[in-house]
Amino acid sequence: MSKSSNVREVALDALISIEKNQAYSNLLLNSVINKHHLNEKDVGLLTELVYGTLQRRDTLSYYLSAFTAKNKKLEKWVETLLKLSIYQMVYLERIPDRAVIFEAVEIAKKRGHKGISSLVNGILRGIQRNGLPNFDSIKDPLEKISVETSHPYWLVKQWADEAGIEEARRMCEINLQPPIQTARINRMRTTMADLLVLLEQEGISAEKGDLSQDSIKILKGNLARTAAFKNGLLTIQDESSMLTARALNASQEDKVLDACAAPGGKTSHIAELMDGQGKVVSLDLHEHKVKLIKEQAERLGLQNVDAKAMDARLAGEAFQKEEFSKVLVDAPCSGFGVIRRKPDIKYTKKPGDISKLASIQLEILNSVAPLVKKGGTLVYSTCTIEREENKDVVNKFLESHPQFEADTDLAERMPEKARPFVKNGQLQLLPHYFGTDGFFIASLKRKV
Repeated sequence: MSKSSNVREVALDALISIEKNQAYSNLLLNSVINKHHLNEKDVGLLTELVYGTLQRRDTLSYYLSAFTAKNKKLEKWVETLLKLSIYQMVYLERIPDRAVIFEAVEIAKKRGHKGISSLVNGILRGIQRNGLPNFDSIKDPLEKISVETSHPYWLVKQWADEAGIEEARRMCEINLQPPIQTARINRMRTTMADLLVLLEQEGISAEKGDLSQDSIKILKGNLARTAAFKNGLLTIQDESSMLTARALNASQEDKVLDACAAPGGKTSHIAELMDGQGKVVSLDLHEHKVKLIKEQAERLGLQNVDAKAMDARLAGEAFQKEEFSKVLVDAPCSGFGVIRRKPDIKYTKKPGDISKLASIQLEILNSVAPLVKKGGTLVYSTCTIEREENKDVVNKFLESHPQFEADTDLAERMPEKARPFVKNGQLQLLPHYFGTDGFFIASLKRKV
């Protein structure tokens, strides 16, 4: 059996496991790569096959349904194998159809019986011969976007209601693009120019980022394996996420609370911008995630981070009133801004989840509000684009906390490109604006 066929079998197993166990694709993929000791080329193919098939799952189902109408319900693994194969035939031009069909039939023979391998062969050859159905028969424009871009209908409708049908389409389309890898420079240890030279010497092609002044964009290479990463010169982080620490604007004298901190990207950025001075108290619910924050701080050489395992909703009981000059709540959210990185999010989340999350988000804000000093700053952020979790949560909080007001200076602390999207102390970035994650930031001031 060829190496590529092995990779396709591993991809098939991963896809079945993600669907069956509701496993997160990014976590499962890492464990699969480690288990099979794949080389870098195979890791690239495996990642493309798994993420691509997941991203386009519903579109692939639509294509497949035209060729399986006469068949009884397919076994789940056979259906997944067919989707994986159609993905390669439609979206991976470098792999010839004949190779895809041959590999699929071989896997079907190995896992099933002669009848199944004949069925797989017949369906894939039918697709090769007759081509795929187009989307013109779908008359509802929202359903058409839903099927074409493989997003649940309810989500497309929600985005269209909030931002208009064209914005909804753009969001769905960019979610099918692979994310750009970006990293944050540790200005305590290096400069942008020096870091780019160092990375080039390590075989990494990189350039200055598009949005954040702290970012570099990776054009080619694996950052996580570089000496620059190991020596704490950079942190892998999305550009939109880097704006959070800039919004907080902490100085060397500040005592800062990061209430929902794992895995520590924002905590470490805040600590770096404070030049390793002052203090950043970082909370997370889970002990193993607190360990990640501590490891991150150690790698970056930060002495001013104190990480603790604690439910952010209990922070009001654990700390003194007005103990912190700056507080960040990077709240647990639906994650609809990071669908490109975690494609399974769009299938596993339900409309009711958003309301539940919004109530948790408000609960956390209510809990930490008394900890903010008079004249201090409370920043609320999420990696989602849902109004109910963003603007609505902030508005509800302000209604019940008259001692806080919108921070109208937020725009000044944001990169010039992002300023047009700041309104009344709130920034909402949609993923197609700059090719970043979708992200929301609100800065609130406690009145003196």
